[in-house]
Amino acid sequence: MGEGEVEKFFAIGDIHGNLSQLEQLMEEIKPALNQQKDTLVFLGDYIDRGPNSKGVVDLILQLRKDLPHVVCLKGNHEAMFLDWVLNGRNYDLYLYNGGAATIRDYSQKGEFKLPQEHLDFFTSLLLYYETEEYIFVHAGLRGGIPLEEQDPHDLIWIRDEFILSPHNYGKIVIFGHTPLQQVFIAPNKIGIDTGAIYGGKLTCLELPAQRFYSV
Repeated sequence: MGEGEVEKFFAIGDIHGNLSQLEQLMEEIKPALNQQKDTLVFLGDYIDRGPNSKGVVDLILQLRKDLPHVVCLKGNHEAMFLDWVLNGRNYDLYLYNGGAATIRDYSQKGEFKLPQEHLDFFTSLLLYYETEEYIFVHAGLRGGIPLEEQDPHDLIWIRDEFILSPHNYGKIVIFGHTPLQQVFIAPNKIGIDTGAIYGGKLTCLELPAQRFYSV
C-alpha cells in the first residue's frame, strides 16, 4: 500500500438472495474500490427468502477468485442451512425462516443438489473478522466477554441485548442481521441491514470514511 494510503474496508449487509441488488451495489462501489488493496467484507445471510440465493453465492465465489481480499462471515441463515444439509436437523425451522426459496434454487428435477464448491463456501464462513479498529460480525456481541470467548450462537443471532447495550467493545462493531429502515449509527456500533429482503435497500459501508452506498 502506498505511503499515506488508508486501508479501506467495504462491508455489505444481508443480501438474502437478492442477486440483482448485489450486482447493482457492486457497480455502485466499483469506482471507490481498489481491487488489489481494499477488503470486501460480507456480513452473512446470503441466502433464503429472496429470488436467487444460488446466484448470490455464485457471484461471491467469483469475487473471491477475482479479488485478493474478500472476507465472508456466517449468518444465522447459513447456520440453519448447514444444520439441515449436514445434520438433517431443524428442517421445519429452516423452512419457517425462508429456506424453501434456497432449496428450490438448488433443486434439479425435484432433487436437491448442492455443488461441492458451494458446500465448501458455506463451511468456510467465519464467525467474525477483526481489524485494528473494527470488529465485523453478523449479529453482534455480548458485552463484557472477550471476542474469542463469545458464544457462536450470539454472534449470529443476538439482537436487542447487543443493539441497546452502551458497552464499549474496544472497537467499532459493524453488524447486520437486524433489519432496520435506515442505517443504525451509535458511538460503539454501526448496523447496515437495511431490509433488502423486505423491500428496503441493500447497503454497503465504506470504512474508515463511513460512507454509505445503498441500492
